[in-house]
Amino acid sequence: MSVVLTQTDTTVGFLSQDAKKLYEIKSRPQTKQFIKVFQDFKSFLNDFHRVPHSRKNLVRRSSKTSFIINNFSFRVAPSPLNSQILRAAPWFYSTSANRSNEKFDRDFCELKADIIVENIDGLVEHSSSKLLKINSKKWRRLR
Repeated sequence: MSVVLTQTDTTVGFLSQDAKKLYEIKSRPQTKQFIKVFQDFKSFLNDFHRVPHSRKNLVRRSSKTSFIINNFSFRVAPSPLNSQILRAAPWFYSTSANRSNEKFDRDFCELKADIIVENIDGLVEHSSSKLLKINSKKWRRLR
């Protein structure tokens, strides 16, 4: 699978179903996982994952929010762009389109991406998603 540079629901990001390629691009330790972004809640459930019953509405209704359940990080976010490439897969690994701990650099991103999906507004860096760690009894905001 190739690496796609696109405007995600939160910021400019790299998307791929191959985590190894993303680790190489970001020069990131393999112990730090990527967020798995699903097209919809049904795709999330079809991937054999579960949400505590008391938190299902929180996950379904949240926008621009990533969740961690049992050390699995995910976000349910339909693609803001109408692209055949992005609609074809039910999920992608997602990471911000920059070097680790640096700002967005378009030249770096274009060199590392195999495919660039861009709308008329271009690629614009915004704030990252909120990050919540949840279980059946409590939740905690990490970012």
